[in-house]
Amino acid sequence: MKAREEGYPARSVYKLQEIDEKLKVIKKGDKVLDLGCAPGSWLIYASKKVGEQGRVIGFDIEDVKKFSGNNVIFVKRDIMYLESFDLRNLQNLCQVVISDLAPKTTGTKSLDVGKSLELSEKAFEIAKEVLVSGGNFVCKVFEGEGSDDFFKKVAKSFKKAKRFRPKAVMKESKEFYVVGKGFLRSEMGARQ
Repeated sequence: MKAREEGYPARSVYKLQEIDEKLKVIKKGDKVLDLGCAPGSWLIYASKKVGEQGRVIGFDIEDVKKFSGNNVIFVKRDIMYLESFDLRNLQNLCQVVISDLAPKTTGTKSLDVGKSLELSEKAFEIAKEVLVSGGNFVCKVFEGEGSDDFFKKVAKSFKKAKRFRPKAVMKESKEFYVVGKGFLRSEMGARQ
């Protein structure tokens, strides 16, 4: 209810807002890639945060009905099928990649965690393609088998990495966020 009153389609905005306020991941003028951007709360937040000098590009398989600002581009695509070729115009150009991707849950924990990790791995793969050296990464993950390994893998590619669970996450939820700050672009480029 509060989110809608403030012009956001979903309460997920408060998760990103808390992450950003505590860990300072998005700055004015940044180019931000938002993976899994529907219904659009993170897109709107990032758009306001980067201002007119910045740009936010959102990808999702669902339509985003509401977003504001001339600094937003929405692309209706399944990120699981994005390849290096599709990202060529963004390679080494984004200061931030944010991902609130989540699978359609089945209620079977191991299956849901596995699908969440698959999305997280793809988001990380995309982040390595598009992030500038020193860039930041925020990615939702479901707690479970493989989530610790995913965190360790992300941590190796950033100066600082943190597991973060915003207060806005519902108590019964198994989600947390992996936040990487200061992307370490390898000498060999993004493809490792």
